[in-house]
Amino acid sequence: MMEKQGPAIRVSGLRKSYQKLDVLKGVDFEVARGSIFALLGSNGAGKTTIVRILSTLLRPDDGAAGVNGYDVVSQAARVRESISLTGQFAAVDEILTGRENLVMIGRLRRVENPRRVADELLERFGLAEAGGRRVATYSGGMRRRLDIAMSLIGDPPIIFLDEPTTGLDPEGRLEVWQVIQKLAHHGTTILLTTQYLDEAEKLADRIAILHNGTIIRSGTLAELRELLPPAKVEYVERQPTLEEIFLAIVGQR
Repeated sequence: MMEKQGPAIRVSGLRKSYQKLDVLKGVDFEVARGSIFALLGSNGAGKTTIVRILSTLLRPDDGAAGVNGYDVVSQAARVRESISLTGQFAAVDEILTGRENLVMIGRLRRVENPRRVADELLERFGLAEAGGRRVATYSGGMRRRLDIAMSLIGDPPIIFLDEPTTGLDPEGRLEVWQVIQKLAHHGTTILLTTQYLDEAEKLADRIAILHNGTIIRSGTLAELRELLPPAKVEYVERQPTLEEIFLAIVGQR
């Protein structure tokens, strides 16, 4: 499918409420093609709600959102053709082998030669030797890598990763970080939601801080650092971490 021009994702005035609870109170942001954009916020900030709206699983109450040039409400089918979504927990079948999981998704998405596609993805994600093993034997990081590999079948230009390292040990997190960086290097647009400050700091080209249903600050890490006083020179010059920036910004509210 031919990609449209302009931002990969455009969100304007997005609002969503559940009964009397206002979850999104007017969210605005854009995501450039081929970039990693991190939505950073605490639990309950509205990150998953944004992802569900952008992936056409939930209708907004107000505002507009476009993905790959298509409106998420009036052109939902075209949006779904443009994206893949990986949630907080790996959606893999533990009874099947890694290869069988990939082949199954390939057949569902009607790709040509799903076995070849499966083998290529196993090799790309460092799972070739484990491809013939049941997923029940995989570590958390391996399952998540397989989950992301499954989401790439059909070559979607845009991927939503909703807290992809939740529950992983440090080694598993590093494995997933390497996968995400490789995806972006090959031109895939990634919208990443996370509550881990080091994850956003490590991966994202741009970061948006979501707090109480609105984005209160956004920019590159360098731009966010400029919001705090210059680094103090004592024995060495030390730049503020993203954690310090986040806590300072949220504390101001």
